[in-house]
Amino acid sequence: MTTHPFSEVDLKKILNVGQLPAMPQSAVSLLNLSRDSNSGPAEYAIAIEADPGLTVQILRFVNSSYFGFRNEISNVRQAITLVGVRTIKNFALYSAVFSMIPNPKCGPFDLRKLWQDSLRRGLFARRMGKVLGMREAEEPFAAALLQDMAVPLLAKEVPDAYATLFGARSDAQSKIRLSRLEEHVFGWTHAEAAGIVARQWDLPEAFAVLIEDHLNVECWAAHADSEPGKLAVSLSALLPTTGDPAWPEFSLFERHYQKVVPSGGPTIDEILADVDREFADFAPVLKIALTSQTLSDRLHEITGQPAAAPAASV
Repeated sequence: MTTHPFSEVDLKKILNVGQLPAMPQSAVSLLNLSRDSNSGPAEYAIAIEADPGLTVQILRFVNSSYFGFRNEISNVRQAITLVGVRTIKNFALYSAVFSMIPNPKCGPFDLRKLWQDSLRRGLFARRMGKVLGMREAEEPFAAALLQDMAVPLLAKEVPDAYATLFGARSDAQSKIRLSRLEEHVFGWTHAEAAGIVARQWDLPEAFAVLIEDHLNVECWAAHADSEPGKLAVSLSALLPTTGDPAWPEFSLFERHYQKVVPSGGPTIDEILADVDREFADFAPVLKIALTSQTLSDRLHEITGQPAAAPAASV
């Protein structure tokens, strides 16, 4: 049996603590506060305001068209009171992760496109979580947003291996998921790697599990009632990427979506139109460029049906 030249890549070795960038102190403080049930808006505001850059980001976030507040929010405590501790905490955490992720020069890899894809997946997971009955879907949003965060870290550490994988995806006209190639070559995937990274950064365990389980859509579709968050994140992983000319996972996405969406819930074109609208509002806040083609456009290419208007909010 032929051994692949990259089959001996040790995941835990290349993702040891010394290899990873350090989490900013402001994010560490927020994580510590989240473990104390007595922490409230005042405590979170103090931790955030100790970091002027984070303070500016959060005020820009809550004053964006994404929330649509009529009056300007001028201080962090007011922002937390209006949108909630969980929303602000998660925004701070994924902003911190964004700042730490490297931009490896590795074949056709494009970090800008990765963040575009990640934001669309996060927005889809939040919307899907609510469709599935979740009252609060911030964790699925953040987990879906960061589900592929290990890819650039891995590409930086083993560039030759990932240049080969990225090239194989291109040669196959993007019909093979990166995770399948990773499993074949390494015996592990970037989802497992992301779980390791999340734990080494001391992110909450439930959050790490959401991230590392994002490839198990078959399992979570069978447990839609008990695991709506995991299902929302795993469905988001089936969305097309901005760099792929096709949507090879569409039939799988459609089958599971139709199976789990409640009666009277949004159609695929309606939920994708929602995500496109929210992406246009949210992307500037994270300084992510708008995509040249929307999800609705991609769906229209596949089905030949005109794009739908956004569905009513759940």
